[in-house]
Amino acid sequence: MKAVVISGHGGPEVLRYAEVPEPPIGRQEVLVRVRACALNHLDLWVRGGLPGQKLAFPHILGSDISGEVARVGEDVARVRPGDRVLLAPGLSCGQCVHCIAGHDNFCKDYTLFGAGVHGGYAEFVKSPAVNVIPIPGGLTFEQAAAVPLAFLTAWHMLFSRARLQPGEVVLVMGASSGVGGAAIQIAKAAGARVIAASTTEAKLAKAKELGADDVVLSSGEFAREVKRRTNGRGVDVVVEHVGQATWEQSIYSLAPGGRLVTCGATTGFEGKVNIGYLFARQLSLLGSFMGSKAELFSALALIERGLLRPVIDCTMPLERAADAHRRLEERQQFGKIVLQVAG
Repeated sequence: MKAVVISGHGGPEVLRYAEVPEPPIGRQEVLVRVRACALNHLDLWVRGGLPGQKLAFPHILGSDISGEVARVGEDVARVRPGDRVLLAPGLSCGQCVHCIAGHDNFCKDYTLFGAGVHGGYAEFVKSPAVNVIPIPGGLTFEQAAAVPLAFLTAWHMLFSRARLQPGEVVLVMGASSGVGGAAIQIAKAAGARVIAASTTEAKLAKAKELGADDVVLSSGEFAREVKRRTNGRGVDVVVEHVGQATWEQSIYSLAPGGRLVTCGATTGFEGKVNIGYLFARQLSLLGSFMGSKAELFSALALIERGLLRPVIDCTMPLERAADAHRRLEERQQFGKIVLQVAG
């Protein structure tokens, strides 16, 4: 099969379109003919090399995958060849106390397509049958690929970690990202007031189109502007994943008793915290990583009802994966960049 592989860490130039063996499947696995695969910042990090992670090269990136079932293992009964599916991006052991409790993203063996195992930058990918989900409604393959990681992550951040309540005010940083766009829509659907932050007026205009009630530029001391927009109070929840560039101002944007929840740090991992400010205002700083399969089904139910929608920045053929990486690295996108896989 054709795939885009990396044979070492580096810049976009290490992405190579090549012929590789089609993956064999086990008794409880499914072979999916990939039709679309959306990019995430995780792709950039894995490509560049993550501390402590050792890959077996050549490696295939790509966590957000949609396509058609090509073949199923002998013990698979729930899905059939020809089914239009998307893949839950997280893989776990399925047997530990966390998995049995429905918190598979806490499993010590938890990994993602495109990180710990081969991903979707390929004509075919193998998946455990438990990760195979029917595409909801009339979504195209491209739209379906733009859903899983972003909506799952935003859902887990807002509900499982930040415990968002109707009527609260949410500041969504990095509104042009997949997670940012998903968070705006999910928070609005939950009855929150949403303030979206991004780096350009053009991106802020698109955030308004997605449903943001108000917008601010995420530069300088933007917390002052957030406070001004909230009558000096601040926000109840900050959705953070920008990291170092916005960290302190995001904390200062919180109202007393507010919660900051973060799932990433695309601009760097170093962030200062004024401990006195933290305890005096009774703030909560929360980490969040992916989400459970059950949470993905909850998000998909709202997508099927038309209350949430995937946002696509652009589509490119698989062969142009390096160009897609450059666009994401340069932060030119609003929404998901999706690779189309011919078949």
